[in-house]
Amino acid sequence: MPTKVKCLASLEAGKRDLRPDDIEIKILHCGICHSDIHHVRNNWGPDGYGYLVVPGHEIVGKVFRVGAEVSKFNVGDSVGVGCMVDSCKTCAACKNDREQYCDSAMFTYGSLDRRDGSRSYGGYTETIVVTEKFVFSILESLDLAGAAPLLCAGITTYSRLRRWGSRPGSNPGSKVGVVGLGGLGHMALKLVKAIGADVTLYSRSQGKAEDAKRLGADQFLISRDPEQMETAAGQFDLIFDTIPYNHDPTVNSAPLVLRSQNLAGSLIGGIKETQEMLDFCGQHKIMSDINVIDARDLHSAYERLVKGDVMQRFVIDITTL
Repeated sequence: MPTKVKCLASLEAGKRDLRPDDIEIKILHCGICHSDIHHVRNNWGPDGYGYLVVPGHEIVGKVFRVGAEVSKFNVGDSVGVGCMVDSCKTCAACKNDREQYCDSAMFTYGSLDRRDGSRSYGGYTETIVVTEKFVFSILESLDLAGAAPLLCAGITTYSRLRRWGSRPGSNPGSKVGVVGLGGLGHMALKLVKAIGADVTLYSRSQGKAEDAKRLGADQFLISRDPEQMETAAGQFDLIFDTIPYNHDPTVNSAPLVLRSQNLAGSLIGGIKETQEMLDFCGQHKIMSDINVIDARDLHSAYERLVKGDVMQRFVIDITTL
């Protein structure tokens, strides 16, 4: 299916007027997530998003205008927007800072606004209007382009570290395995190393060894080597599996029961947790490895991502629109 995506220099007709609690952001960079491709190519079922779709949920830029009731941000501040731009704010998930599980969560693109029914558009454009609560502060110690993928890949991995006991300062001696060295995998390596844990990278290719060591891996294992896999059995407190394909063997629940182990997924993180992650990355100068591209190179970047021949995250320089 051909790519159905437009990078628009202007979407002013589709943007709402500034509400009292809104912020308008001048977008400087937007990361490309694989889910952008899935939405654009309608890989996830019947089209519920409607075209024109404007993807992008790894958005960074500068505050351009603020509504009358905005209190946390000023014009010129460095800010980011992730995968959500609103939620109901009253359900159990919202009250427990887990807005990503709200049944009424409004995603950055393709959702309908709860108040006026307008469609949300993502970051492949020049400006975006977002409710203050869903805008994140970015420390000046972070390069904005390198910070963009933190809004998805960064929080997805950080949230699991925080959830399963390897949070910063809690257990620096823990052992963590990371499977795969793509956008999520390389962020997991950096974050795990920053909390002081011992980290091992699993890969099918010996060619990833040098990059794994550069990113902080203490050990490197070839997943195709039965002997190496046998030596690593039962050694880890936590394993990140970032490979989005079926594995051989499939999951057997018996070992989970016998060893009281857990199998869980990760859906980004809540607003409070995402800001915590950004502050942590700012303090430790953790950013994604990126390849900044012009807007005209978007389609070739999509094709490379589909082929899986990149480790770095593609980030669009929005000024090239």
